[in-house]
Order: sequence, then C-alpha cells, then structure tokens
Amino acid sequence: MDHFTQFMSAVINTFESNQRMAERAVEQVSDEGLRVALDEHTNSIAVIMKHVAGNLISRWTDFLTTDGEKPDRNRDDEFVDTFSERAELLAYWERGWSTLLDSLKSLTPDDLEKTVFIRGEAHTVPLAIQRSLGHTCYHVGQIVQVARIQAGDNWNTLTIPRGQSEQFNKARWGEGKPSA
Repeated sequence: MDHFTQFMSAVINTFESNQRMAERAVEQVSDEGLRVALDEHTNSIAVIMKHVAGNLISRWTDFLTTDGEKPDRNRDDEFVDTFSERAELLAYWERGWSTLLDSLKSLTPDDLEKTVFIRGEAHTVPLAIQRSLGHTCYHVGQIVQVARIQAGDNWNTLTIPRGQSEQFNKARWGEGKPSA
C-alpha cells in the first residue's frame, strides 16, 4: 500500500471511529439531556454537535477551491440550541460528517501537495486535515464526557471498562502480551 493510501485510510478511520464514539455516547442520553449544559460556562451536547457539524460543513465544502470559513457560515449561531427535535440535530450532524468524508474520499495523491485557506491563512492539505481532526476529536471528547455524566449509573462504557484491562488483553492476546 502506498503512503497516500495509508495516510488517508488512517485519517478516515480515525474520523469514523470518533463519529461512532460520539454517536454511541449520544444514544445513551435522553432528548432533554442533550440540551443540558453542565454549567453556565459550558455547552450542551446539542450545541457541541451543532458546532462540529457547522465546522465540518464549512471546512470541507469545496475544500480545495474555497476558503474553509464560508461566507454563509454563522459560527456564533452554532452555539445556540435551535433544533427542536433530536432527529433534526442528528440530520445536521450527519450532513457535517458526510461532507467531511465525501471530501476526504475524493482527494488524490496530488492534492496533498496543494495549499488551502482557512480564514485567509494558508495550510498544506495535510495540515488542514490534521487541524480538522484535532478540532473534531476535542469536541467528541466533550460530547462523551457530558454524555457520561448525563447517563450516570446507566452508562455503557465505550471502551475497555475500568478494571478490565487485563481481562481484555488476555482475550485479545491470550496471555496479556503482544506477540513478537
């Protein structure tokens, strides 16, 4: 496998894994819980999801040919909970992820040599990808943390449960150690 294919595969895999993690966390939260901020200085899950989707739509629409901060994007509105139903929020969330993944999957090896702009600032394509990945993963972590708090004792862990690392490793590796 060539370097471009390896790189893009890893990027897409990481984005998709984070999307699934956020969605598995959100499934564990009530409709009302999606709208609850932990305090007056934090955002609810719904607001974080709206912001992530808005960012992905802006950054990844016409990624190679237009500035990543689109003129019609209203970033400040992303921090206002305006969706009346979970289905609307999830549809917008999916639109953001589809925009991202469709754009990533359309890139060619030559595209990695190009320069794109975000708010007028030049970025290599790999840097723009990593910037988006970092931003998105940061917010997925917030979604998971708030969902964990909202779910309380009803939380179903998204990774290896606490105290079960050794059991997990033995199941994967037989003796808890990677083979040489």
